[in-house]
Amino acid sequence: MGYFGKIKEKNLAIKLRNKGLSYNEILNYINVSKDTLSRWCKDIQLTENQKKRLLQNKKFGQKKGSMVAAENKKQKRISDTKKIHAEAKREIGNLNDREKFLIGIALYAGEGYKMDGKVGFTNADPNIISFMMDWYTKFVKIDKQRIRGAIWMHEELDEKLARAFWSKLTGIPEKHFHKTYVVKSKPSSKKIRKNIHQYGIFSIRFADANIHRRLMGWIYAILDVKITNTIRDSSMVEQEAVLAALDRNVGMKSG
Repeated sequence: MGYFGKIKEKNLAIKLRNKGLSYNEILNYINVSKDTLSRWCKDIQLTENQKKRLLQNKKFGQKKGSMVAAENKKQKRISDTKKIHAEAKREIGNLNDREKFLIGIALYAGEGYKMDGKVGFTNADPNIISFMMDWYTKFVKIDKQRIRGAIWMHEELDEKLARAFWSKLTGIPEKHFHKTYVVKSKPSSKKIRKNIHQYGIFSIRFADANIHRRLMGWIYAILDVKITNTIRDSSMVEQEAVLAALDRNVGMKSG
């Protein structure tokens, strides 16, 4: 570019700077280095409004940059998580019935009812509830018509929507649901709930003392707990029921 070309660009740069444009904005119109542009425009005084505009644009640019960086970080985390989940799935492989049987016992040991005579399992994860429904019918041999459902939820959630959701997932008719337990919100509370379950927390339950004792027998067998320590307050009949369950479990192992 010749001398007159440079003069033309310099004049355009000064004109644009006088209008309040930033150096980066001016460089969209002329092809010079930022250092050259700075020397050309160093004596130009911007108005307060122009300075305010540039400051706002700078803050927006910084915020936009932070948002882009955060989004990139999020996408990387999602991608890494997918890879980890895929690798974990390969490590597990296909489960046989024996493994599913033991998994159900472990889940019940953590989230199941321990009170004698009542069988129940509570969780907010639809996948786990679905697994346990299948486990009840396949391994516990319970008639699905005997199973009842119950919802625990906060008052701001849609109870009708939740009942329809859990009924469709489990196959339990809504008429077989117990009354929903609704937690009232406390306006004075400063606690912020991070985990908001759209459909609340669900329980699948039924009453059968012998089945419950068998479940507890399976748990005790896996934990290798002494029966005298775990059911010392129960009757002889109840102890015999648990012992019988243990015997059946040992038979399954040897088979």
